[in-house]
Amino acid sequence: MRKTLMATVLLPFALGHAGAVLAQSAPDVQRSANNSQATAELFYMIQQLQGEVRRLQGDVEEQRHEINRLQEQARDRYIDLDQRILDLSEKLASRPAPEASAGPNPATPGAKPVVKDYRPPGPEEQKAYEEIQNLIHEQKKYDQAISRIYEFLDKYPEGDLTVNAYYWLGEVYLVLPQLEQAKQAFTIVATRYADHRKAPDALYKLGVTLDRLGKKDEARRRMQEVIDKYPASSAADLARKYLESGKV
Repeated sequence: MRKTLMATVLLPFALGHAGAVLAQSAPDVQRSANNSQATAELFYMIQQLQGEVRRLQGDVEEQRHEINRLQEQARDRYIDLDQRILDLSEKLASRPAPEASAGPNPATPGAKPVVKDYRPPGPEEQKAYEEIQNLIHEQKKYDQAISRIYEFLDKYPEGDLTVNAYYWLGEVYLVLPQLEQAKQAFTIVATRYADHRKAPDALYKLGVTLDRLGKKDEARRRMQEVIDKYPASSAADLARKYLESGKV
């Protein structure tokens, strides 16, 4: 009887205490639910941002690849065009030379080679050329210099500095060393622009390039050609010393 009475007294008290506890924890449960929802939303936003970053990185990489492809295509076009010019020059050189007319012999020792006047550069052209020179001589950024030279040749064809640009293209390729490309660049100057002031230097460097390629006989012939065509030039002096050294 006493146990039943005790249970009757304690049960309402226990139920009241439990209700109070539940009433106090309800806001905590709500806050926890809100925090979970905010965390989930934040996680979703981060996932979206990460996906957007990956997409942008992919776009940048794709554009970089496309730029590189276009640069390679432009370079290949120039190489192909110049090679056709060289082939034509070689065919013309293989034809019998016309009889020399009466007059001073340009190959006479001490005589100055006839130099043609080319289109002079404008201010922007001069500035672009000087920037290329800076890339080569000061910064030693040869790959970048090559790209800039091809852009220069495309924008400023058949000018005085155009020939210089071809010559320095050969010099850069010789330094890298990419000897076949250097040979091609020097040959363009020596044959296509044989009346330019850079022609003697290009012909001499063509001989040096051929020597490095192991083409000794052809190198020797080019060195002798410098001496015969441009006897009063500094390049002819270098060619004489090169031949005398026994390198070729």
